[in-house]
Amino acid sequence: MSNTTCACSATPDKIVYSFGGGTADGNGTMKNLLGGKGANLAEMARIGLPVPPGFTITTEVCTYYYAHGRTYPCTLDNDIKAGIAKMEEIVGNKFGDTKAMPLLVSVRSGARESMPGMMDTILNLGLNDETVVAMADATQNPRFAWDCYRRFIQMYGDVVLGVQKLPGEDHEPFETVIENLKHERYGKDILDSDMTAEDSQELVKRFKALVAERTGHEFPVCPWEQLQGAIGAVFGSWNNDRANVYRQKYGIPSEWGTAVNVQAMVFGNTGDESGSGVAFTRNPASGENVFYGEFLMNAQGEDVVAGVRTPDPVAELANVMPAAHATLSEIRQTLEQHFHDMQDFEFTIQDRKVWMLQTRNGKRTGVAAFRIACEMVEEGLIDWQTAVKRIPADQVDQLLTPIFSGNAIKEAKQIAHGLPAGPGAASGRVYLNAERCVEAADRGEKVLLVRLETSPEDLRGMIAAEGILTARGGVSSHAALVARQMGKVCVCGADALNIDYAARTITVNGETVKEGDYLSIDGTTGLVYLGKVDTAPSEIIQVLIDKTLAPEQSRAYQNFAKLMDWCSQATRMSVRTNADSPSQAEAAIAFGATGIGLCRTEHMFFEGDRIDFVRQMILATKKVDRVAAINKLLPFQKSDFKGIFKALKGLPATVRLLDPPLHEFLPQTKEQQRDLAEKFELRVEDIMRRVSELHEFNPMLGHRGCRLGIAYPEITEMQARAIIEAAIEVTEEEGFEVVPEIMVPLVAFKKELDIQKAVIDKVAAQVFEEKGKTIKYLVGTMIEIPRAAVTADQIAETAEFFSFGTNDLTQTGLGMSRDDSGAFLPKYQDLEIVKTNVFASIDQEGVGKLMEIAVELGRKTRPDIKLGICGEHGGDPASVKFCNKLGLTYVSCSPYRVPTARLAAAQAALEQA
Repeated sequence: MSNTTCACSATPDKIVYSFGGGTADGNGTMKNLLGGKGANLAEMARIGLPVPPGFTITTEVCTYYYAHGRTYPCTLDNDIKAGIAKMEEIVGNKFGDTKAMPLLVSVRSGARESMPGMMDTILNLGLNDETVVAMADATQNPRFAWDCYRRFIQMYGDVVLGVQKLPGEDHEPFETVIENLKHERYGKDILDSDMTAEDSQELVKRFKALVAERTGHEFPVCPWEQLQGAIGAVFGSWNNDRANVYRQKYGIPSEWGTAVNVQAMVFGNTGDESGSGVAFTRNPASGENVFYGEFLMNAQGEDVVAGVRTPDPVAELANVMPAAHATLSEIRQTLEQHFHDMQDFEFTIQDRKVWMLQTRNGKRTGVAAFRIACEMVEEGLIDWQTAVKRIPADQVDQLLTPIFSGNAIKEAKQIAHGLPAGPGAASGRVYLNAERCVEAADRGEKVLLVRLETSPEDLRGMIAAEGILTARGGVSSHAALVARQMGKVCVCGADALNIDYAARTITVNGETVKEGDYLSIDGTTGLVYLGKVDTAPSEIIQVLIDKTLAPEQSRAYQNFAKLMDWCSQATRMSVRTNADSPSQAEAAIAFGATGIGLCRTEHMFFEGDRIDFVRQMILATKKVDRVAAINKLLPFQKSDFKGIFKALKGLPATVRLLDPPLHEFLPQTKEQQRDLAEKFELRVEDIMRRVSELHEFNPMLGHRGCRLGIAYPEITEMQARAIIEAAIEVTEEEGFEVVPEIMVPLVAFKKELDIQKAVIDKVAAQVFEEKGKTIKYLVGTMIEIPRAAVTADQIAETAEFFSFGTNDLTQTGLGMSRDDSGAFLPKYQDLEIVKTNVFASIDQEGVGKLMEIAVELGRKTRPDIKLGICGEHGGDPASVKFCNKLGLTYVSCSPYRVPTARLAAAQAALEQA
């Protein structure tokens, strides 16, 4: 190849691996080097399946290519020629032969992780004006030969030469040429397979003219030059836009690179006794153990995947070509027995002979993944540990979320697209504030809460709503966090929405939606639809939560329960939940949670008239009035804690003391402030003054957390009393032991925790004396400030447990605002400054290092310290596995993410073992 370089010291010893003829240089374990496609082609050749011969250029060449200015190792030319020579020997045809049937090749990508359709492919390479004549003469089938030639020019012109649409063009230029010729000659569209040899000859002529016009160069005629261009295009496609987006979505590192597979062509377009197809060894949507797929006769594989014709189900092949169907059925069984997983494979039938072009572990839905894993254990193909490791943990959500009915979604009108923040589907009448949302829900309406963004004061509306839609915020915004905790459907950051609170309308893309009109949102895709779209709950929810479906009536539930039981056998690190109410705790326990890792007490302050008592406390000018106001909350807080402790039935609960700044509890608009002044018989000027006094330029770093408890110890006193009294009373009433874990938030200095613990201990002693009974309780802190992490040895002298608040630790550790990072974080991901959204998955190299320091220092002081994580990262599979690596005691996440965390924790334990 001409663009080679001689940095030979950087060249691996072997960079081309051949396969075919019943042998292979590589094997199926070499995916990192040969890519998934190349490794599996080698493996199929080794086990005797009918694989056209070829060779794989390794992923190391791709890495070299980008590291050395898009040049190749100096040995690659000779290695490719040797690879072609082996193919010629097996096939019996010569590359570029103008006297007999020429060897034609395909050139395809192959990353170690499957990236279907993201990179480039070229078929029928090696044709020119002379080899096509030789091919036509050798096969006595000129229609077939010229059909291959026109296909090759079209694909090569697009992929390698860059012949693409110009501004203002509606269709791909090659397709426009084909359409024009069909109408010229036939007056209508006909199938490509119905075109004659003369039609294809004319298309070749017009395609070449198009290439010359658009590129300024003639189409290359030398097969070796064609091969060089195709290999370069495949390596280049590793960094095309769609590949980059795919890698970001699925966390595939750019440094992995792709392999290139050069393989002898076999042809499904020779006539009615040939065809191509794509098949699965099981149904990838349902998991049913049936032969599943599609095929087309007289077609190449690209026709099947491109949708130029409607394929037939693979079962129909038994009628069209019974022998080929029988062969494929045998291959299906061989693949599963050998690879021990459901396979997605491509095949070609050339003149009734079946050829295998690739196989890979098939993509599948969450429902299918659970069913396939369980049934393969029953069939003896895999053990239960493999079943647990095999299912992507983030697929569990698919089993739990409601979905739009298939027929209804076809008729729905999409009007906006946001971030999928809380999976599932929901329809409801739109309300733009929490109060009206609650009122409508109380009337029996299904409602959606739609806001520019949400705040804790919207909690009641969020609880009442079927789903939450915001114009601002990301996947870790308040709306998203609370929605996931409550199992609510949520779409955030749908910035096309123009919300007018005064007019009570939403305008979007020419549509006006009034309050009370229906919208529908899909929290799995982020799509927003006009009107009402019917939904249905998942079977898992019907069995575990709603109790409307018996376990034996749901195969999905049976598979889910079986996998969760296996997870319990494997897991070292337990999974708790973030829950603020008995119903949330009960739901989490039904999913297998082992307690509460975070109970946010501030959410309890918005129920009923409680907010009034909080506001009285904030507005009080004397301590005595402040204490009187806050103590009105005591019976409500105690009742809440009793309900939660009873729901837990002796499982542990970590209760966080008041965390948000006080200004969040006061009304911000003048109209609301006037209403409050009238209600409390105060001057509106006094309320406005207090709001102004509490204003903070950076509330996240302001007067909140333990700073509130130090400034107003009466808050800590009331909450500690409520917790301790509730624990004692439930212990006496229910007969099981309650051991509350009281968590002090936002600690940066040991003395802060010392001061707060002294208040808690003082109150506990008073309650013990009053009740004549003592209980065990723990006092610990959240590690959410870098200083706390690096002084954890000091803090552990007082703290009996640490819980990492990774949401705020990420913000303080990276200096990034969660709510404002949307302006730059996507670009950072594009540039791979960060590999993933740091507010969705822990930044292991940075924030993770702070956690590692805190774990090491904390255990140095207190070897038996309990360690957990309660940020939303606790439901992210990659973060869960990182926490297992750190040796944390538990992770805590929202109730509906508990199964995901359980599966990830089990996988982490098995991988570590």
